[in-house]
Amino acid sequence: MSTKGKDIAEGSSRSSSTSSATAADITDRHQQHQQQLQQQQQHPLSRYESQKRRDWNTFGQYLRNQRPPVALSQCNSNQVLDFLRYLDQFGKTKVHAQGCLFFGQVEPPGPCTCPLKQAWGSLDALIGRLRAAYEENGGLPETNPFASGAIRVYLREVRDSQAKARGIPYKKKKKKRNLIKPNGDTSNLPLQQ
Repeated sequence: MSTKGKDIAEGSSRSSSTSSATAADITDRHQQHQQQLQQQQQHPLSRYESQKRRDWNTFGQYLRNQRPPVALSQCNSNQVLDFLRYLDQFGKTKVHAQGCLFFGQVEPPGPCTCPLKQAWGSLDALIGRLRAAYEENGGLPETNPFASGAIRVYLREVRDSQAKARGIPYKKKKKKRNLIKPNGDTSNLPLQQ
């Protein structure tokens, strides 16, 4: 009997070691995946985490659909800005153009043909989620394209232009100060009669 036949007959590990190692790896990966699924079912993602994952997947799909496709590692603020502009077509916020009769009016009296765009607050929140997702997925804070100065400038321009178009100047909310002192002293408060 040749040694080759002997190896096969006795189930030698020489020829099957690579296939059994691969099967073991697949089994291990399958078990790890099952454990992750069970953990996710036990601890459902928060609304924020779900939205962050959805946004991250959407941005990744956007990059893959570019011609030529852009690898996430090659992504820069230009692709992020293009993505934000692309999202405008799905917006629901009426932003009046400079030449529109209703430009600067808080409550326009009638309809107009001005475009619908993404609201500044939506874009700002989106960038915050993508910025966090980038770092959670292995990106370095120093190379985070969502934290770029160009993105901050763009968001500021969107905020200001939308505020002008609606006739409402943007004002940062000020923190309320507590008039009651910690020791309960109310001597500075006006008397109620």
